Amino acid sequence: MPSKLISFFYALVFLFQAGFPGSAKADINTFHPYHVGSVEINYNAKSKTFEITGRFFLDDLENGLSKKYGKPFHFNDAKYKSQLNDALKAYCSEYFKLKVNTKFLQVNFIGYEEDQESVNIYLESEPVQNPKKIEAAVSLLYNLFDDQINIVHIIINGQRKSEKLVYPNRYLYQQF
Repeated sequence: MPSKLISFFYALVFLFQAGFPGSAKADINTFHPYHVGSVEINYNAKSKTFEITGRFFLDDLENGLSKKYGKPFHFNDAKYKSQLNDALKAYCSEYFKLKVNTKFLQVNFIGYEEDQESVNIYLESEPVQNPKKIEAAVSLLYNLFDDQINIVHIIINGQRKSEKLVYPNRYLYQQF
């Protein structure tokens, strides 16, 4: 059900960006009215690591990085790829923390993928045995929007727990 909620949000935002059927198409520079991202924290029992995927609107992430680091960033432009990797690594390190069974885990930036409207950010934790108590601090794009919503899914051994974090709330706790 939570993934349907995310799909609904993206569909709704797309309609506002593209214009409703039969209406005049919105100006391409019009900002979308909702600031929503999703983060999936999935435990891989084989590697004993958490595989994290964050999905955000491309323009929001560009603007968040630009505001944080004081210079422009542009996805879908090869000349910015190295700068984006460095900036995203630092940004995720600051705005995403993961604690499992009372121990903070090292989370490594793996990379990102982009399309015309969104960016997927990939992270992976150090290995951890038998995760039961999960705490996360997720404040991606809180430096840009005071209405940012991050929908967070934690999946361990097929059991999924989801929570909606609305600025300024950045902390979540789940027991498995």
